[in-house]
Amino acid sequence: MAEAQQIQVPVKEAKGENSSTGPVSQRTMSGPAQNYMIRMLRIALYTIFVLCGQTSASLLTRLYYEKGGTSTWVETIVQVVGFPILLPYYFISQPKVMCSSNDTTTAVGTKPSSLLLLVCVYVYLGLLSAGNSYLYSVGFQYLPVSMVVLISATQLAFNAFFSYFLNSQKFTPFIINSLFLLTISSVLLVANNSSERPPGVSIRNYVLGFICTIFATATSGLSLASQQLVFRKVLKRQSFKVVMDLIIFQSLVASIATSIGFFASGDWKLLKTEMDGYALGKVSYVMTLVWTAVAWQVFIFGGVALVFELSALFSNVIAALGLPITPIAAIFIFHDKMSAPKGISMVLAIWGVISYAYQQYLDDRQLNTETKRVSEVSEV
Repeated sequence: MAEAQQIQVPVKEAKGENSSTGPVSQRTMSGPAQNYMIRMLRIALYTIFVLCGQTSASLLTRLYYEKGGTSTWVETIVQVVGFPILLPYYFISQPKVMCSSNDTTTAVGTKPSSLLLLVCVYVYLGLLSAGNSYLYSVGFQYLPVSMVVLISATQLAFNAFFSYFLNSQKFTPFIINSLFLLTISSVLLVANNSSERPPGVSIRNYVLGFICTIFATATSGLSLASQQLVFRKVLKRQSFKVVMDLIIFQSLVASIATSIGFFASGDWKLLKTEMDGYALGKVSYVMTLVWTAVAWQVFIFGGVALVFELSALFSNVIAALGLPITPIAAIFIFHDKMSAPKGISMVLAIWGVISYAYQQYLDDRQLNTETKRVSEVSEV
């Protein structure tokens, strides 16, 4: 996954790593304001990918189940199998299309990781992605889409927990406040009684969907924290190719794993029956699955790119920004109820995201001050 090494001079921050972005986000004086603006535009673009991909994928997944889809494995596969759409972009793009700010900190003579280690990393992340996709599919099958999305806000807390051990993530009062609010917002959802169950879902399946969604958010947090660790310790040299390789090989492993589960479960035998009975017709059935796969890949690409640019925790925060979008859309599309516990949960989740965003603002202001000081010293 490595490209040609370059001679680069890192700029050391006065107070160590950024408190909210961690080791992957060591930002340097690699250029004037123009480079900074280009980087901000990249981050804005990846943020749009995450928000649009997440919202579209969640609504399309629910549409599949709402209109007659029944296979958990079909929805699991479409979450990971869409990676070939990235291949044209992968081959035609120049290597420098995406270069994180920390690509200027790569040391001269960095030894690339062994092929065996890379294979182990991709298999680990791929299997984690496959398990995560299956758990989310169960959640979407048995819970209202608004509840799945709100529960997913706890992914930020899980990611912070794993990042603390894997990436030495530092916790400030604003980050702690953010994690506390997001955790409480999820706990409030337990107060929703069984009247929130979709039609035809038993209490047992409703509880199963809730538990699977919690575990899905935990595996998502672990996956992003692991990706950050892989960027730092295994892949080392930061480039566009590194990000794309990680996405493609991780998705390839996940696709193989979910395909094995799909055929082993026997769900492939029911595809024709499911397609014939789909309420919107056969063409809509196929298009629903195709666009769901595309939406998930847009979301995955944006999320991994934000991990690369900043940190796993920041990528989670951006995903949490989609909280108000999906539940509100689900009210109009699927007639989900916006009960009092859900409303309070959403407010607390948004508050938690704002708290983290403010910490990011403080970190950026401190970084700009330090950059200016180092610039003045170098001129002298």
